Amino acid sequence: DEHVAKRRHNHARYCALLADCPGVEVKCAPSEEYNSNYWLTCVLVDPEKAGFTREDLRLKLEAESIESRPLWKPMHLQPVFAEAPRYVDGTSEWLFDRGLCLPSGTLVTEEDLQRVVAVIRSLGR
Repeated sequence: DEHVAKRRHNHARYCALLADCPGVEVKCAPSEEYNSNYWLTCVLVDPEKAGFTREDLRLKLEAESIESRPLWKPMHLQPVFAEAPRYVDGTSEWLFDRGLCLPSGTLVTEEDLQRVVAVIRSLGR
């Protein structure tokens, strides 16, 4: 319960801290009914509005010794599944190109959250 509460807290802080950051959307559960544990906090970067790409952000965070990672690579883009049947419409590729998982573990402090957000804002227009 404590771990889930901390993850929810971190997600809520990212939502608050990035609410006015153009082109960076913190992803949320579609409604409170889902009662998400927010095990991961993910953002979508709209390059046209943000002025940077998901990969620009990932590399800038990495340069600041902040670990992040793209959303999971779609299965059909992984070599082992290259020849497997697929039923796609471009949604998974779109999310992969724009989505990034931010640090959100139970050991992330308020200072850590502020630091991540400062890096994100430093890239913006």
